[in-house]
Amino acid sequence: MDYISIDNLEVFGNHGVYEEEKKLGQKFLVSCRLYLDLRASGTSDDLLKTVHYGKVSHLIHDHMREHSYQLIEAAAENISREILLRFDAVNYLTIKIQKPWAPIGLPLEAVSVCIERGWHDAYIALGSNMGDKKAFLDGAVLAMKEKEDIRFVSCSGYAESKPYGGVKQDDFLNAACHVRTLMTPDELLAFLQETENKAHRERKVHWGPRTLDLDMLMYDDLVINSKDLIIPHPEMHKRDFVLAPLCEIAPTLRHPLSKKTVRELLEELDDRYVRA
Repeated sequence: MDYISIDNLEVFGNHGVYEEEKKLGQKFLVSCRLYLDLRASGTSDDLLKTVHYGKVSHLIHDHMREHSYQLIEAAAENISREILLRFDAVNYLTIKIQKPWAPIGLPLEAVSVCIERGWHDAYIALGSNMGDKKAFLDGAVLAMKEKEDIRFVSCSGYAESKPYGGVKQDDFLNAACHVRTLMTPDELLAFLQETENKAHRERKVHWGPRTLDLDMLMYDDLVINSKDLIIPHPEMHKRDFVLAPLCEIAPTLRHPLSKKTVRELLEELDDRYVRA
């Protein structure tokens, strides 16, 4: 992808573990690559269709001057997040912070950290079959929209489905959402579980009734199989109440393991999905 590069921006800051570093301060060198599509700005010569690297440079400068971190890792993390939140056109970035003459008791030119951060596409399944189902789904959508590290892209319509798993219970109301997020998969999972808990979700019966159920279906094209998280969701290809709303908003999205689109996966299932 195209990028804009800011190289070795000199900034004076008060960062470090030792008190002398925090009091006296020192010079830091910050380099940044902003990855975005530069075709429109290149063909139009229009500043409004690109990212103003002068404003980004001043953001970096001001942040390094106004904050004091023990670790340059923390400085890099927070500057990256601020840039990504403020400049919508930036898809992802790399940032490198160099600390010349770091006090380690040995001669060296500089110590540096370099990180890469960016926006990730995630797809979330929503479900409820207790109380005011629509209100619970609306609350989950609102929570995602209000989360600073999430950009809400789209949501399917709400639709009813029969219970899954053999437990006798009320019908479900289901939907699917597409979001872009700065959070890692584990961080997003923690946020979804926190949102469920705020809706008084109780996990007493497997596949049992619930006020709110939020499942991460996919996160970019990652394949994760850990103790706490499996993505793509291991049951999504079997569930029409997941695939049908997902097909509304992302019919050509491809499952990273089967390589089939959501539409193809849905067509393979029996038509048991009932619109509300």
